Amino acid sequence: MKHSTNRRNRSAERAGEPFLCAHCNLAVPGDAPGTEHRNHCPRCLWSLHVDLRPGDRMSGCKGEMEPIGIWVRRDGEWAVVHRCTRCGAIRTNRIAGDDSEIALMSLAVRPLAAPPFPLDRLVISRAAEKA
Repeated sequence: MKHSTNRRNRSAERAGEPFLCAHCNLAVPGDAPGTEHRNHCPRCLWSLHVDLRPGDRMSGCKGEMEPIGIWVRRDGEWAVVHRCTRCGAIRTNRIAGDDSEIALMSLAVRPLAAPPFPLDRLVISRAAEKA
């Protein structure tokens, strides 16, 4: 179920405010362990394109941000990669302590489930066979 732009915009205008997920309809608390700016749903990982910079709520787009991947930062911290379904912008958002572990792992292994080549093309080298 989609929500009107006005309702979504009002709930997304203020950082730290609770909001209703525009994708799965979950009532999401405004704060989360491990992050200063809650910017995605902990259940489905979808977000809204509301920020130009983290927490500023200055983007005029307001499109839904689809989670498309996981990025592991140099320090080992995970971030969700989002792509705006309206304007195509790509953003990363650090994960929060209450994010669904199943949703995060499903997103992380997605490339393994759909490789860009047939798996029968994989060839095991002789050195790997001996190991």
